[in-house]
Amino acid sequence: MLGLMQDWPLLMHTVLDHAAVQHPHREVVSRSVEGPFHRTDYATLRGRALRVAQRLGRDGIRQGDRVATLAWNTWRHLEAWYGIAGVGAVYHTVNPRLFPDQIAWIMNHAGSRVMMLDLSFVKLVEAIGDKLPLVERFIILTDAAHMPETSLRNAVAYEDWLTGADGDFAWVKVEENAAAGICYTSGTTGDPKGVVYSHRSNVIHALACNQVDCFGLGAADRVMPVVPMFHANGWSLALCAPMVGAAMVMPGAKLDGASVHETITQERVTFSAAVPTVWMMLLQHLESTGTRIDSMNRVAIGGSACPPAITKAYQEKYGVRVIHAWGMTEMSPVGTLFAVKPEVAQVTGEAMLRLQAKQGTPPYTVEMKITDDEDRDLPWDGTTFGRLKVRGPAVARRYFRREEEDILDAQGYFDTGDVATMDPNGYMEITDRSKDVIKSGGEWISSIALENAAVGYPGVAEAAVVSMKDAKWDERPLLILVMKPGVLSPSLPQMRDFLADKVAKWWLPDDLVVLDDIPHTATGKILKTKLREMFKDHRPAA
Repeated sequence: MLGLMQDWPLLMHTVLDHAAVQHPHREVVSRSVEGPFHRTDYATLRGRALRVAQRLGRDGIRQGDRVATLAWNTWRHLEAWYGIAGVGAVYHTVNPRLFPDQIAWIMNHAGSRVMMLDLSFVKLVEAIGDKLPLVERFIILTDAAHMPETSLRNAVAYEDWLTGADGDFAWVKVEENAAAGICYTSGTTGDPKGVVYSHRSNVIHALACNQVDCFGLGAADRVMPVVPMFHANGWSLALCAPMVGAAMVMPGAKLDGASVHETITQERVTFSAAVPTVWMMLLQHLESTGTRIDSMNRVAIGGSACPPAITKAYQEKYGVRVIHAWGMTEMSPVGTLFAVKPEVAQVTGEAMLRLQAKQGTPPYTVEMKITDDEDRDLPWDGTTFGRLKVRGPAVARRYFRREEEDILDAQGYFDTGDVATMDPNGYMEITDRSKDVIKSGGEWISSIALENAAVGYPGVAEAAVVSMKDAKWDERPLLILVMKPGVLSPSLPQMRDFLADKVAKWWLPDDLVVLDDIPHTATGKILKTKLREMFKDHRPAA
């Protein structure tokens, strides 16, 4: 016996349709690449997205074709994103922070036929244009007044291109499991891998993210997605906000502390999301200028572990609740978020900050377990480390054009590559990437826990921990610091004394190095592979 409910496919355009009908005049504000702030609303944005879909169809783009975007978070990128999916094509959000050869590789691997790009990236793409033979047309996301001279094939200004469509168009009907988007992993080891999202997985994921104990967005919110749309499916915010009618504030290309502060205060932002690096820059700006962000009431921080010092500063000095989050491109991307369960509601002070340093609990639609190397389930006791595995309707089961590779275990779980603990209340804590964990004398040391503790030392801007070879213990931790401008570096004994009551004694670093800068990946994470190469022969001073 089957249910007798309507067959109503979960398609991305239904989200924008809903926003345009129920919240037609809700603002979508953007800091444009050209400079000025731009204002539109959901009804207008939907109309322009229909024109994008119509125009792509007239250019011969059909269901399943890939259309690439190389762009910052603006209204044009948002309407193009919906328009691509609305014609039945597949949006391919390209990360401009990748190396040029990597961009060329993923463009060719994806087989994208059209590229839409911001003015910021014209020179970048011109330099690799001859390596992109599959791209038939380059659409520059600007108007005629700002259109540059360019050698790119069949280049056209977006606003001129749109004049070829009047919006009298119906969204192309596709099956809800049809591909909607493709995003490539950052490829720090080996070639990047393509993760293909479906309409169904995107909509389900956004519904999960909008639960109260997740992002918890509502129509009264003004949402600023600092996390770029090209990073891990934009953390789903391009769907979450219009789904509930929240206003969107798109920050464009200016993501420094001063610019983010200006946008938050000018546009009365209530919720935002980004990697810790952005919030460290904003915090430094607030502290150096004595300014505030009083409209903000919560922020999601993910992409890498959020040091408790950042959480404490935002919550205690600025009244902004920090939602520590974790996820992966392969998970659409949100996997866990921190919320206070009744079981821990009595916890306060430093103990609560230690709890908030955990990545939180999975929302409904994400199942999670930890196992040993033989795939045996491990206990949720908060101390036992294991391989973190996940499954759910928005978790990848294959990589694009690598369908012969089985990436799931016998129970259908995806191995995240992270090492984690689970406590009795279901809170997950990443202790390391499996390739980054330090194995000292047969025991594991969490580089993440050491980094988070070290960032709490006065004057430390950033910290990283990698292993050093050791004749007795096999591996020992090396602490690498970047200091804030004008601040003296600590000595190793000073840092060990500071860390002594924060981590196990045998976790204390055996040496300390101070750098002017720590290398990062294209998505803002510390590039451990580079650091390991830099310090592969490092030994502590005698």
